[in-house]
Amino acid sequence: MGMRYSLAFFCALIFALPLSVSAADTQLEVTGWIPYWRVATGTADTLPHLDKLTEVNPFVFSLRGDGTLFDNGTPADESLWTSFNAQAKAKGVRVIPTLMSGDRETMHKVLSDETLRNKLIEEIVTLVQARGYDGIDIDFEFKYAKTKDHFSAFLKALKQRLGTKWLMCTIESRISNDDRYYGTSVPADAGMFSNDLPAINTHCDRVRIMAYDQQRIDRKLAAEVEATGELHAPVADARWVEKVVNFMSKDIDKSKMLIGVPTYGYEYVVTTYSGNEHVYEILWAFNPGYALPLAQERGINPIRNSSGEMYFTYFTNLPTSTAPFSQGVLGNLAAATASAYATQNNSNLSYRLLDWPDAQSMQQKIDLARRLGVRGISIFKLDGGQDPATWGVLAGVAVKDTSAAPAPPPRVIAAKLTRTLRVGSVAEEVRTVQRLLNSDSATRIAQSGVGAPGAETTRYGALTMRAVQKFQVKYGIAKPGVVGYGQVGPRTRAKMNEMLAGG
Repeated sequence: MGMRYSLAFFCALIFALPLSVSAADTQLEVTGWIPYWRVATGTADTLPHLDKLTEVNPFVFSLRGDGTLFDNGTPADESLWTSFNAQAKAKGVRVIPTLMSGDRETMHKVLSDETLRNKLIEEIVTLVQARGYDGIDIDFEFKYAKTKDHFSAFLKALKQRLGTKWLMCTIESRISNDDRYYGTSVPADAGMFSNDLPAINTHCDRVRIMAYDQQRIDRKLAAEVEATGELHAPVADARWVEKVVNFMSKDIDKSKMLIGVPTYGYEYVVTTYSGNEHVYEILWAFNPGYALPLAQERGINPIRNSSGEMYFTYFTNLPTSTAPFSQGVLGNLAAATASAYATQNNSNLSYRLLDWPDAQSMQQKIDLARRLGVRGISIFKLDGGQDPATWGVLAGVAVKDTSAAPAPPPRVIAAKLTRTLRVGSVAEEVRTVQRLLNSDSATRIAQSGVGAPGAETTRYGALTMRAVQKFQVKYGIAKPGVVGYGQVGPRTRAKMNEMLAGG
């Protein structure tokens, strides 16, 4: 007991100390989506707080079945957006609308057809220019794995056409298969993804990771939490978010990465069986304004769970906190009662669970973003229904960045590679190879110094060889143990010439 007390006291002392200036004062990019279905309340609530944002994202546009853009706003919304966008830009806040699609058939049809793809690109560029937007945010979710390369080609061409306008990319989260499929067999297609992360990192100016809607995707973390007797169906457990960032930062530069932060919650029907086995059925999403009156009506005090979010449980057939299945004042009492009943009677019992993040949850994500060294956070959503204390948490966090987006790299125009290159080769063609390798973060020769982008040489050394090996593996040309691995031989040269010709 003495050792535990000393450790607890030491930890309490550490967390009581003020944060260092470098950690507490680090500014982040803070972006937020305003959904078209709550444009009036969203813009009205956000306007007084534009100083707390780097960028706002009107969540308005989607993809029609024919591959053209659709504006989900109404004519009455147009004047609200026009006024809001003007005031945001006057405050030095970027205005970048989101183009969203979850229709995987339409996305594949459009992105795999070069004519339709180019038509969509031109329509996006025209929209951005005509309305004076600072760029576009692409949020294409649930794509087929077969769409991956077409999506990368779309982003590459779109960035070229946007020039110094911003290309933001919003993509699904990813964690290791060990965590996702913990306790189960890993599916054969578990390694097939719809997003080429290195390509996205190359073509997008910012990459927003949708680190929310977690629910039950991290089976390992869920098992660990439920072993303590706590339910686990969070919107975004801070521990899971950290896993996501650490895993995806292998391919996405942290200097481009923004952590998605939710402001809404979910209600579930939970059925608990003996032995603390739980089955969760999601009912709907809600804003905190739905949960708090419900808890008050039933005499329940919501509590903060280990995920850093608020939650409570209740029985729908009890109007108040009464026996025999007391809801009591503690938010987890219905779950505890159900567990005891199910175990004692070898049966099951169903009840409701509400889980949602609040301003303190957002502060956790801000602290996490600073600690992990990412670019910032992206809030979904700012619609006037989030925890009102959110704006206080955001005070002083956002950095203003009104500069133009980085211009896309110029097309690499070079004569065809004509000969085999290997370690020891010295030729201008080596510089061409190095430039091509450096155009993709997955095959980059070096981050800085000799061989890095802008510092390519004519000498084929060990760093170039390793980068060529990565190139060969990526495109299925060669692998360890195969003759020519690490050399620019006929097959590698043909692929490189194809890419050089296409720019």
